[in-house]
Amino acid sequence: MADVSYLTLDGLNRLKNELAKMTGPEREEIAKRLRAAIDQGDLSENADYTSAKEDQSFLEGRIQEAERLLSNVVIIDNVTKNLEEVGIGDHITIQEGTYPVEKYHLVGPKEADPGNGRISLESPIGKALLGRKVGEEVLADTPGGSIRFTILKIE
Repeated sequence: MADVSYLTLDGLNRLKNELAKMTGPEREEIAKRLRAAIDQGDLSENADYTSAKEDQSFLEGRIQEAERLLSNVVIIDNVTKNLEEVGIGDHITIQEGTYPVEKYHLVGPKEADPGNGRISLESPIGKALLGRKVGEEVLADTPGGSIRFTILKIE
């Protein structure tokens, strides 16, 4: 069975659009480049052909990855919320000591963007948050060291 891909509805739509672009215009462009390079003759020392083949290989790998992700998607926007404890798709407000309050959206690894408040459920902080409740003090072991914070709100 394929691994589950946790995506927001927006993330699902972006991935579908990216796949359509890759399987359509991007694939066609590489095919044109390959035909042009083949028309030049001797392929053994043809840099355009080699470059196009490498790009084709990379693109096909990206297409396979996107198709794999789309094969078993769980839309986290549709997950039943239990606001008693932290779960995938929740928006969590936390505070570390006297530092400013921080808000995070707990998402799947493919949509993680910590700089924009989207943390992966597989990250050290995400793992530490899962199943915890408002008011709990949580300890997360991160690459930068252990951090201790309190869950203020689950939405």
